[in-house]
Amino acid sequence: MSAFADIAEVAPRTIWEGITGRALHGERLTLALIELDPGSHVPEHAHDNEQVGILLQGSFEMRVGSEDRSLARGDTWCIPPDVPHEARVGPEGAVVVEVWVPGREDWKGIEPQQPRAPRGF
Repeated sequence: MSAFADIAEVAPRTIWEGITGRALHGERLTLALIELDPGSHVPEHAHDNEQVGILLQGSFEMRVGSEDRSLARGDTWCIPPDVPHEARVGPEGAVVVEVWVPGREDWKGIEPQQPRAPRGF
């Protein structure tokens, strides 16, 4: 297995309706490029992974614990383990990069789609 990959060759997986992720799994972390359709919703959830991210394109409203924020290009977030969070995506959709530690083993069980170029690439 090569240490390198073109993101267009990484199979996308439907995480939730309107939310597609392309994950690169290391030994201890997961890095993902996530595409969020316009108006989509990441339902409230929590996990034992620490999660950090940056918004590359678009906008969304995010709640982490009891804190709400409107996010735009360049904004970042850090979600501690086991803290409930959710997001509502704006009308133009969004593209984000996120990292989880430990890695998202649960994503490996999601059926992959055919590889294709992600939005904006």
